[in-house]
Amino acid sequence: MSRPPDLIIANARMRSGEVVDIAITDGLITAIGGGLDRVAQSVIDARAGLVTPAFVNPHLHLCKVWTLPMMSEAALEAYQGADMSEAAKAIELAAVVKSKYDASWIIPNARRAVALAALHGNLHIRAFADVDTKARLEGLKSLLAIREEFRGIVDIQVVAFPQDGLLREPGAEGLMREAMASGADVVGGIPWIEANEQDMRRHIDFCFDLAAEHGADISMLLDDVGDANMRTLDMMARAMIARGFEGRALAHHCRAMALYPESYLRDLMVLLEKARVSVISDPHTGPLHARVKELLGAGINVGLGQDDISDAYYPLGRNNMLEVAFLASHLLWMTKKSEFETLYDMITTRAATAVGLERYGLGLGCAANLVVLDQGDVTEALRFHAPPRVVISHGRVVDTERMRALAEAAGVL
Repeated sequence: MSRPPDLIIANARMRSGEVVDIAITDGLITAIGGGLDRVAQSVIDARAGLVTPAFVNPHLHLCKVWTLPMMSEAALEAYQGADMSEAAKAIELAAVVKSKYDASWIIPNARRAVALAALHGNLHIRAFADVDTKARLEGLKSLLAIREEFRGIVDIQVVAFPQDGLLREPGAEGLMREAMASGADVVGGIPWIEANEQDMRRHIDFCFDLAAEHGADISMLLDDVGDANMRTLDMMARAMIARGFEGRALAHHCRAMALYPESYLRDLMVLLEKARVSVISDPHTGPLHARVKELLGAGINVGLGQDDISDAYYPLGRNNMLEVAFLASHLLWMTKKSEFETLYDMITTRAATAVGLERYGLGLGCAANLVVLDQGDVTEALRFHAPPRVVISHGRVVDTERMRALAEAAGVL
């Protein structure tokens, strides 16, 4: 005779509108249906509120959260200029904070940001750590510590990220190798920051070589500048196909796409589909953004990211992916009911696909990482973008009061 489930979520409304019970055992969803036997160690009444897989943030510069007070707003102004022509200058201005990098403040700041994520049901984060001669490995080691601290609550993929380039930052290649050997999960890149096309290609090649050596995936910030001639997304996609990396390299930002001629954009989208590239857009952090609607229409996977929390590039943010989707609905003019459903996918299933999450979803055998909302459908969830009533991670109810206490320590609720 099988033992009773560890947890049952009763009266859970699916996105289809159906109200069901969900049984969870050993961290997995083991039964879904109406009228399940509600004998379990614990029962949660969802009260016909929407229950979905937890939210996913595929792009967050976690080593930089709450660093804006440590610098002037010059980088913010440069990055958000109308044509984004000074994006590279913004990166140089933002680098000033890295001379002060120290685990003594990076870890508490990151802890507060991840606690906010848990509070808002954002249980999966791809977190970038700057790796260069200024930041050294201080940010990376701090994020590795946070990854372990929150293991079983928020799953964190740590990205070793050469924010200031590889060829233009002597010593960065060695630090990237050391970062991956230290336990980073993902190889990061930013080829467009290099001085010329040859160096951009060398940057991409290094990242693919390093990823192949460690069996890791890749996340690259591409064409994050107001320059219609920037083509590093194209370069990365071709490298993926040539190296058999289809579906394993993630393209972030791609803002120059907003300026591409239509004929080139059509050809590019054919290439992206062939390479199985997922694109992560953060339209709220800059005045240009990837052509999200066109990408979706071409069958290309697109997710949304928080990107930044109170740093040199964006002054707000709280790791609330419903809030990110709410903002995106306005910036991308995605306001139809069907588009709201797509936006919700972009912070759940689409984002999960982008970062390669296994057993993600709301089906039998899926990992029980779930949110129970007070709202009964996606439209209302986006309207209020409120914290879930209950957050479940690995089959266990998250102690949101503890997460709230950690977040309140930063005064950010």
